[in-house]
Amino acid sequence: MPAPDVAALLAQLERSDPDIAEPARVAVEWLAGGEALETISQFDVCEFLWYTLPIKVPGDQATIARALGELLRLAGMERYAALCDSPATARILLTYAGEGEEAGAAAYHRELEATGVLPPDIAELSWSSIMGPEELGAHVACAAALELAIVSGDPVDREELTRRWLTTSRPELGGDCWLHRVHGERLNRWVLGRGTARRELAQPFEVRLHAPITAPDEPHLEPLRWLLDLARTGVRLTERLNVGRAVAVEAAGRFGWADRTVRGEGDVPALTELRQIAVHDLGALRRSGRRLVLTTTGRNLLDDRAALWDAATPTLLVPAPGEHDFEVSIRESALMILVDGDEVRDDDLRHRVAEVVDGEGWRTTDGGRVGGADLTGPLARLRHRLDALGLGAASGTPDSSSPEPGTLATGSGRAEREPVRPASDAGTWRLTTAGRRAALAALRVQALRPRQYAGLG
Repeated sequence: MPAPDVAALLAQLERSDPDIAEPARVAVEWLAGGEALETISQFDVCEFLWYTLPIKVPGDQATIARALGELLRLAGMERYAALCDSPATARILLTYAGEGEEAGAAAYHRELEATGVLPPDIAELSWSSIMGPEELGAHVACAAALELAIVSGDPVDREELTRRWLTTSRPELGGDCWLHRVHGERLNRWVLGRGTARRELAQPFEVRLHAPITAPDEPHLEPLRWLLDLARTGVRLTERLNVGRAVAVEAAGRFGWADRTVRGEGDVPALTELRQIAVHDLGALRRSGRRLVLTTTGRNLLDDRAALWDAATPTLLVPAPGEHDFEVSIRESALMILVDGDEVRDDDLRHRVAEVVDGEGWRTTDGGRVGGADLTGPLARLRHRLDALGLGAASGTPDSSSPEPGTLATGSGRAEREPVRPASDAGTWRLTTAGRRAALAALRVQALRPRQYAGLG
């Protein structure tokens, strides 16, 4: 049986309770937007009552909520009408009025989460707070599916239902699934970006980043594996909580990280960066007294090469404490330039990256154009990270496409260890084969990340 016509319901309300007919009309126009009432969901009603009404709709909010409840009762939508009169709605409206928008929005999110109809983040997709049309469609559809499952009375695994809803091929999408549609929308938005130079640089990556970038078959991320494996029995720290000299010397020799005498961790920037990645970005190591020890997460990553790849490669673009989109944009542009494996001089890289970020509208603190010198900090961090993960090759040296990275065949037929080279010498940049794949993997994660309002992450 179709839902009653909204105009007929409003006419009936005008006859029975004329004082609330106009507030009811205002409410239903905001809620349904001219669509039939049968198209609305519990999520729509909650969002209207707990967010749209207190922030965007002028008038007596309590009266508007009550009027909507009466209209929904006339339509036979008792469950939704009860939300309009609920203590939760009264409490949230009072929070907005008494404590402000931020406190009210926090109360709204807590109450919405408690309903069970809010689609949760899953490993495959974290929801944006700023959604494009495809993501909004996916979110609304998932919310409706969760509501239907809850109303049916069966136990609901929200994450599993959301995952199934997002990844199942659907006839209404031409055989596609919602997850692909959301990823395609985010990737397209990332490619379009800001500025002509940025769009021209990113355009080829819309196809290249369409599918996940899997780990290479050959050994990779060897410095990270080495450190995690070393931490199985604990890595001793100095009184200043630096990695001990013996480990620093071994790291510098094994991976070619220092061209001078190593007195401690301070002489090996790549080791410091590797420790930062392992402890803070991955949670794979933690400090216990004066030792670095392997966490459960670290043990799982060490035993699963694919999982380690998926976790470690995005750290090429993770912002450092205090960094913002400007610094990330610099490293992102640099990776797009380097990803095809050609050797690039440092001054050429700086010039090309500066052109991109200038075109995006970034400016120095005094309002001037971004120059090569302004890129020093962010590019140094990228260089150290590439070195720390073993993803760079110096000019004229073998890269990780060789059968046994880190070894060199000798005349006797034996394989003797040769230090892995850093990401560049003093004036050039070049990525290894694994480094190029890692750059693509990091760029894909960056392109598919959720869009958030400032302050929401």
